[in-house]
Amino acid sequence: MIKRTLYFGNSAYLNVELNQLVITKKDKWDESKNEKTKIPIEDIGIVIFDHAQITFTHRVITSLAENNAVILWCDEKHMPSTVNLPLSKNDTYTETLRFQINASEPLRKQLWKQTIEAKISNQSKFLKSEGIPTQKLEKMLSRITSGDPENYEAQAAAIYWQKLLTPYGTTRGREESEPNHLLNYGYAILRSIIARNLVGSGCLPALGIHHSNKYNAFCLADDIMEPYRPIIDQYIWRYLKSGINLSTELSIADKTYLFQIPVIDIEIDGKKSPLMVGAQRTTASFVACLKGDKRKILYPCLAD
Repeated sequence: MIKRTLYFGNSAYLNVELNQLVITKKDKWDESKNEKTKIPIEDIGIVIFDHAQITFTHRVITSLAENNAVILWCDEKHMPSTVNLPLSKNDTYTETLRFQINASEPLRKQLWKQTIEAKISNQSKFLKSEGIPTQKLEKMLSRITSGDPENYEAQAAAIYWQKLLTPYGTTRGREESEPNHLLNYGYAILRSIIARNLVGSGCLPALGIHHSNKYNAFCLADDIMEPYRPIIDQYIWRYLKSGINLSTELSIADKTYLFQIPVIDIEIDGKKSPLMVGAQRTTASFVACLKGDKRKILYPCLAD
């Protein structure tokens, strides 16, 4: 079953009744006009809180956690800034964590090589779909070695973003002008999906195979999401080309479009599925690689 994404951009009161999330939108003048909506907790995958006047009971948070839902908290700029993840219910969590901690450097470097190959391949395919020459990226693919010591990831990114963002008069960055805000929001949703599935697969999101910033609690999520980024880019570029009125602030229409990221179709190993489901296949295959049961992470592949 596809999990729902809930967004709260206005004041509301939330509580739980009979395993259902009860959402009460209050009428400040007449309580008899309060609106109530009920949603089964088990149907919820992501909750985004984007208003200062949202009130909820303790049971709301624990019920969401018990059902493996992710909570995104937005800052005063209405951008996702904090992620709450449920503790894993994986029956072999300790065993999996031990494999993750004890992963050898050659294994981590080989998995990073696979990750960068998948990312640059998807970047190349997206650019090609936009009619942009990709020879430089394609040449890099055959040169990537274990651990990517030549940092082809950064070289490819420089070419990739120059091709995509020059028409918008900007460069890639969290603080740069639009359409970077669409990318940042989309990546925040993607990151929460990957982190959720890593925890569900028994992994610790902070312990990466390549990223190692001591201030980053989601290093592994940032590693595993890399090949998914071009999929989000393609999804956003379709939106940009649909004739939207691009502004400095994200509109409700912008966010509504981005909220569909968990259910967009992706293809992994010849099989199509919603992104949230595909991400579970990716994280499960990652764990299988750590345990020695598989040698390849299952990453999504953009169509040629």
